[in-house]
Amino acid sequence: MTAAPATTDETTGHGLSALLTLAAPVVASRLGIMAMGLVDTVVVGRHSATELGYHALGWAVTGVVLTTALGLLSGVQVMTSQAIGEGREADTGAILRRGLAYALWIAVAAAVFLALAGGPMLQAFQLAPGLATGATPVLQVQAVSLIPIIVADAGLFWLEAHGRALPGTIAMWLANIVNLAVNLWLVPGGNMLGVEGAAASAWATFASRAFLLVVLAWVILGWRRARELGVLSPAPRDPAAFRAMRRVGYGGAASYFIESLAFSAMAIFAGWIGASAVAVWAVVINVAALIFMVPLGLSVATSVLVGRAYGARDRQAMLQSAGQGFGVTTVVLMLVSLGVWLFPDAIAHAYSRDAAVIAGIASAMVLSSLFFVADGLQVVAAQSLRARSDIVMPTATHLVSYVVVMMPLAWWWGVHGGGGVDGLIWAIILASALSAALLWGRFVALGRRPLSLALTPPAAPPASPPA
Repeated sequence: MTAAPATTDETTGHGLSALLTLAAPVVASRLGIMAMGLVDTVVVGRHSATELGYHALGWAVTGVVLTTALGLLSGVQVMTSQAIGEGREADTGAILRRGLAYALWIAVAAAVFLALAGGPMLQAFQLAPGLATGATPVLQVQAVSLIPIIVADAGLFWLEAHGRALPGTIAMWLANIVNLAVNLWLVPGGNMLGVEGAAASAWATFASRAFLLVVLAWVILGWRRARELGVLSPAPRDPAAFRAMRRVGYGGAASYFIESLAFSAMAIFAGWIGASAVAVWAVVINVAALIFMVPLGLSVATSVLVGRAYGARDRQAMLQSAGQGFGVTTVVLMLVSLGVWLFPDAIAHAYSRDAAVIAGIASAMVLSSLFFVADGLQVVAAQSLRARSDIVMPTATHLVSYVVVMMPLAWWWGVHGGGGVDGLIWAIILASALSAALLWGRFVALGRRPLSLALTPPAAPPASPPA
């Protein structure tokens, strides 16, 4: 028996139109996330190349913790999408309340861990003189800013699963305005707070994330359907549903941790190469991360539609949604890669005034254009697999591709072999291609199998006491 059709306020169906309608604001939202990082990097980089190195190293550690924490919350989006597909939209308010409580615990734990352990970790990496000492205060401010962004993203994921990505996008770009204004005020120094450079930029990030949390709370509570979805009521006790949400999150967190750890290791390798290499790598990873927001947004839209189709037990719609996500991602990223390949000097001059750093950035940008497509396709495939409750394979694939393959090759080619930043990039090219091939092969193989009718355990009885 097929579940009742889902009804939502925004995006319904599984065609290309549904994908693009949902993907456009999600991509814009993810670009908004990276625009904050872009503004931070550009403002700090033009203030001081040394401060840019501190900023990059602080985020190298913070990024691992943040992406892992957000991976733990990926179950909010997956379970919401599947519930809508099954015709259980009224249960999604409880999913949000459980997700927000879970997010708060994760956020506090992540912030405390990073504030206490981040500095000693940087010291243990034996970087070039002065780098760890300069980056530690930056990292500690970034730790504080984890709390509002982790909680806010739980609400953002829930809105996107409902197809209401546009309000979250607007909130994100308003937060960007706050971030830019505070950066321009604090980074040059001479302000009443007595901060400047990378540490000042970290405080700007905190201010913008706190603003984002407040706006998203207002959006959710002001949605006319919030009450009927159970957002304003205590979530019924449902250990099975909470376990299912955490299970998806564990798989997502493991994948995000593995991938972000591997890419953060590239920053450490760059630190072993030299201070100039750190500055070049900071720009490379910032541009790559900015571009990555496009396939990340497409992966969210694809996974929402795949999750709904999986919840409705509609294999054809599931395969169609994934295939369209693959095609759109490929076309868009080929165009982006061509633009980066043609205009590397313009990108380099936007980030730095140092001639040596500009030359290194331009060379690295040309080479980096070779991995954007593969890196984008692997995240769309991984999210699509999680949306159909295949949790283990994306994690295993990322472990093989980015830890077993990429990290040793990056050290061998970039550090040991003297290839510098170019050696690091070649390792990323190979690892991303391997990951994309394995994950899409897995999705196609699963797509040939019939879907079972059973999906989720029954919801807790209405008489259960509230959590």
